[in-house]
Amino acid sequence: MNKKVDINFEKALDELESIVEDLESGDLSLENSLKSFEKGIKLARQCQEKLSQAELQVQKLIEEDGELKTTPLKDV
Repeated sequence: MNKKVDINFEKALDELESIVEDLESGDLSLENSLKSFEKGIKLARQCQEKLSQAELQVQKLIEEDGELKTTPLKDV
């Protein structure tokens, strides 16, 4: 069963950093490396999703002339 556990961005990023350290150490078996890599990919996608949601929220909150205006972050 493929369960998606929703954790906050900071915790997901901390876990991802820990996985990267473990993989870079070279101390994991091939099987454990693959499991860690898979978990890392899922965490990276979850972090990207949360960043995208935050970006959309910021865009919605930008206000100009008393009206909400969507402005791409790169233009802010």
